[in-house]
Amino acid sequence: MGKPVYVLNGPNLNMLGKREPAIYGRDTLADVRAKIEARAKASGVTVDFRQSNSEGELIGWVQEARDKASGIIINAGGLTHTSIALLDALQAAELPVVEVHLSNIFRREPYRHHSFVSLAATGVICGLGAKGYELAVEAMANILATAAAGRG
Repeated sequence: MGKPVYVLNGPNLNMLGKREPAIYGRDTLADVRAKIEARAKASGVTVDFRQSNSEGELIGWVQEARDKASGIIINAGGLTHTSIALLDALQAAELPVVEVHLSNIFRREPYRHHSFVSLAATGVICGLGAKGYELAVEAMANILATAAAGRG
């Protein structure tokens, strides 16, 4: 099997199922992980699932991904809207990136409408709850298969 897809989750995502379930849903992060791992297996990819409340740790993982991953699926949480450093790391990784948000950030507060992560993303999925992660895995599998076919 090739390199895994890193699935990176930012600040407060460890609180899924508890924090504002009307916005973020009732699935816990463990529930999301189980769904992603099942979808990855069905899609023929492996995932390395991580969560951190630390911007620096997320940036370190993105930098690590450059050599150890085939792509990145990221829900950067609130860092989406604030972190130019995370954007710089994603661009430097030179990997396909799928950005995921549980809620539709464009139906929320105006400060959430801008995403620095989107500037590095191949695609963005938002507003579909935990299902968005599963769709991101499918999208990444397709992106990687298309890239592999182009090299072959």
